[in-house]
Amino acid sequence: MKANEIRKLSTLELEEKLSGLKKDLFFLRMQHATNQLDNPVKISQVKKDIARVKTIIRQKQLEQ
Repeated sequence: MKANEIRKLSTLELEEKLSGLKKDLFFLRMQHATNQLDNPVKISQVKKDIARVKTIIRQKQLEQ
């Protein structure tokens, strides 16, 4: 997910996206622990998406 796409979302949508990404990360970690994960790079991609969303949320808070 690109930062430009994230900036277009509202704060409520960003919070929902963040909780969804955290759930995805949890399930990816569980799959990795049980050796069912096909692509381990996906874990780092989800972590970066979480960081992007948190950064945009913080920027919106500082603007207000």
